[in-house]
Amino acid sequence: MKFRVERDVLADAVAWTARTLPVRPSVPVLAGMLLDAGEHDGQHRLKLSSFDYEVSAQVSVEIDVEEPGTTLVSGRLLAEITRNLPPQTVEISTDGAKVVVACGSAKFTLLTLPVEDYPTLPDMPQLTGSVGSDAFAAAVSQVAVAAGRDDTLPMLTGVRVEIEGETVTLASTDRYRLAVRELTWKPENPELSAVALVPAKTLADTAKSLTTGAEVSIALSAGKTAEGMIGFSGGGRRTTTRLLDGDFPKYRALLPDTFNSVAEVQKSEFIEAVKRVSLVAERNTPLRLAFSDGQLVLEAGTGDEAQAVEVLEAGLEGDDIQIAFNSAFLLDGLNAIDSDIARLQFTTSTKPAIITGKPAEDGADADYRYLIMPVRLSS
Repeated sequence: MKFRVERDVLADAVAWTARTLPVRPSVPVLAGMLLDAGEHDGQHRLKLSSFDYEVSAQVSVEIDVEEPGTTLVSGRLLAEITRNLPPQTVEISTDGAKVVVACGSAKFTLLTLPVEDYPTLPDMPQLTGSVGSDAFAAAVSQVAVAAGRDDTLPMLTGVRVEIEGETVTLASTDRYRLAVRELTWKPENPELSAVALVPAKTLADTAKSLTTGAEVSIALSAGKTAEGMIGFSGGGRRTTTRLLDGDFPKYRALLPDTFNSVAEVQKSEFIEAVKRVSLVAERNTPLRLAFSDGQLVLEAGTGDEAQAVEVLEAGLEGDDIQIAFNSAFLLDGLNAIDSDIARLQFTTSTKPAIITGKPAEDGADADYRYLIMPVRLSS
């Protein structure tokens, strides 16, 4: 095998593929990155692949091929090397059981891993539809923030993806908050109805990394042969991941449809005030909010502890309300909304509140909702 490629193109492709390499591979070959140089789809291309039996990643880039071939080398080592090469053309070639990486005056020799022991990457499921890559990345980041991180409850570490025709609904919860986002997409079948539970970390990393292309294609397995898998592709990159098992909570029942109070606060001022006031809050002690006509009072700390108070302007419709939240969860919700105004909807001080942006049109429903459980205050 022998080929040439520009350093930046190679480094970008290797870094992207290396994201999914396992930290502690169950077998040594899974630490490898597969390099396949040759003719693919009528062009001279290099395919870079990684796979850990859960997540697969593959990227294809144009190269100048002298000798086609396939080899397997340490993915993390290759990523470190390519990232630090000088900005010149890179030549990669095989020499017996070794791979030589040459760029400018730099030359590296890597040991190869046995290609024959490397598992075959799963095929992409059948194309289900496509969505704008930037919109998809934004929507996933808004929802993934509320996913659980406790691996003993795997169904809460995922994002539930619901497809109904032209609408995709993303939802996640860790039992203390719930994030729901709706977006429109272009389905292959307008009658499609499907549900998948995708690992939140993998989905967030994938959505963020596929913005190099204008669109992301989503492929959800429907047949029995590839059940339990979802694939994403865009900008010459493709990745698949196994779906999570388990029953996701019936989250729609948690979303209240009537409220006794609705407050609106300038988002950036609110975020800065929450950060300041919560400086005195000991770990796990709540931030207290009191909404009344025209103002919001934020307080933290009590009695013998350090205390902080700040007052902001706020609009309020309905009853005055005093409520307390975990400040980190509150900040996550405020940072996720894509509006200059934060709208908070309350039922009572002991029931969940909903945080949204202010819709562009009065009466319109927000496409993103962040439900947050209040912290009960001891009287």
